[in-house]
Amino acid sequence: MESPTAAHQAWMGLALEQARAALDTDDVPIGAVVVGPDGTILGTGRNEREATGDPTAHAEVVAIRQAAAALGEWRLEGCTLVVTLEPCAMCAGAIVLARVPRVVFGAWDEKAGASGSVFEILREPRLNHWVEVFPGVRERECAELLLTFFGSRRRSRGSHGIKQ
Repeated sequence: MESPTAAHQAWMGLALEQARAALDTDDVPIGAVVVGPDGTILGTGRNEREATGDPTAHAEVVAIRQAAAALGEWRLEGCTLVVTLEPCAMCAGAIVLARVPRVVFGAWDEKAGASGSVFEILREPRLNHWVEVFPGVRERECAELLLTFFGSRRRSRGSHGIKQ
């Protein structure tokens, strides 16, 4: 596993912008970007489950759909997906199926992560595509955004059986 590059750091800044925009619709603040082989942004996404009522509207899926439309091709060969939180099983499956060769992520997801935390889908040797993973890029920033979001939700619910 290689070290993250300066480009990974900068691209994570764009993903963080998307994550912050998700707050406008009370969606979990997760953002993603798909970067083409030449460094151009092909797709952006943020969680839109609350905004659209679509349970598959995760940031990664939204960004992958945009990138595929921009390329006119479902194979995202040579692209890099950058996301603020370790992908879940659904998103990891979409990444593998879209043939994305590289994923850069910020915070680890100890409850649902599929790139080493709970599952290891992106680097599963039995699958037909493997993904190079760069974890922990701007991890603190990504994690703090989520912790603040969920902390404010817990506080607004009071102490109705929810640990604070």
